[in-house]
Amino acid sequence: MSLDLRYSDATALAELIRTGKVSAVEVMQAHLDRINSLNSQLNAIVTVDKNALENAKAADAAVKSGKQNLGPLHGVPFTAKDSIDTAGVATQRGSPIFEGRVPSSDAVTIARMKAAGAILLAKTNLPEFSYACESENLLTGRTNNPWNLDRTPGGSSGGESAAIAAGLSPIGLGTDLCISLRGPSAITGIMALKPTHGRVPMTGIWPREPRRFWHTGPMARSVRDLALAYSVVAGPDGQDAFSSLGANYDAGVGATPKRQLKVGWLVEPGFGAIDPEVGSTVRAAAEALKAAGCDVESVRIPALEKDFALDVFLLIHVNEMKPGMIEVTKGQPEEKIFKNARGMLNTPDTPMADFVDAEQAIERLKDGFAAYFQKYDALVCPVIPVPSHGHAIEELTIDGQTVSNVNICSTTTPFTVTGLPGLSIPFGSSHDGMPIGVQLVSSWYAESTILHLASVLEKVSPVKGFHPNI
Repeated sequence: MSLDLRYSDATALAELIRTGKVSAVEVMQAHLDRINSLNSQLNAIVTVDKNALENAKAADAAVKSGKQNLGPLHGVPFTAKDSIDTAGVATQRGSPIFEGRVPSSDAVTIARMKAAGAILLAKTNLPEFSYACESENLLTGRTNNPWNLDRTPGGSSGGESAAIAAGLSPIGLGTDLCISLRGPSAITGIMALKPTHGRVPMTGIWPREPRRFWHTGPMARSVRDLALAYSVVAGPDGQDAFSSLGANYDAGVGATPKRQLKVGWLVEPGFGAIDPEVGSTVRAAAEALKAAGCDVESVRIPALEKDFALDVFLLIHVNEMKPGMIEVTKGQPEEKIFKNARGMLNTPDTPMADFVDAEQAIERLKDGFAAYFQKYDALVCPVIPVPSHGHAIEELTIDGQTVSNVNICSTTTPFTVTGLPGLSIPFGSSHDGMPIGVQLVSSWYAESTILHLASVLEKVSPVKGFHPNI
């Protein structure tokens, strides 16, 4: 039964606990046992909350007492990326500079998960300062992909994606600068939602620079779990100025839209080179939506072809995050600074004229997507251009082209710089058995649209229910 608990989604676990069919302690212990069994191979978990079992006992006591109005995640364990503050539990940000750092208060998202009844289980691994696509650092080491330990689970929320994929956690929270929720989810076979920028407060999450590009959101193994966690953590908090829109969103996935949804799908051009297996998976997802009754057609988006979003992002983000990077590393011995920070500190500043041009390119991209979403409800496209690759690679070979490893972000960055919501869902696998996801994108504040479409794909996914053999 414990294996079933480890691969049950959070919604199912909450119902089992609420009805007394299983105890919160049993669920927590099943995940703690899984961590003890597998984490030495994966290195996904970096800190376990020592109070997790006691908090599970308290959750069971509340059920037994007949307490009313239990939260929707009552008694369910959850994990969080180690850049998200957790009161009384180490949050070390993937760096010896922050070794032993224990926050005195929870990030807003953590507090909201706890208010919904969820119980913090553990913190998960990440790159140094969250600034890389490989979850590796000098303090807590490197995380492996549970589908193949010689492959990366991605970054920067790679520890979180590996933990959920391998059944160490049912649900969790990550952050996303240009790929970090969606990419890791795609290459470990789980799901993630990057909401519209500002939908979920970043209060209590570090780093913040560049603030206008950072997002936070849920990671899970089912669409209904994404929707539930999103409904819990979204909404303004009065502290994060970007999170100012009222909580007037519909996170439900059960309601059928009152009209036929029009969906475009795109593999190339505009994203750079795409692996044929990834392209085939996107086409298969588009066909599945068409079979389900959507109006689906192949599209081109001129704005993506005019301005390559990854290049635009790279021109801007260096100038905006380097001051904070300089501040946090100032006076620190060289042995405490990993290659990620060193590389960024050594990157030349973008000349002002180029910086301004990049700013204008972002506005053109936003305008281009605004025009697109006048005609279409959603876009189906790749999450990342290749299936999971090996650790520490410097170059990618994509459909016969050799490109820098930074191109792993070429298909997610357009929706970061524009602030559009994006959802990653598994829908295929590579010739060697690695998961392949597709990305669903909707207009600003239309998360309910992509959650609905994801629920349609989830029902017919050829990889539904697949788990790593570990």
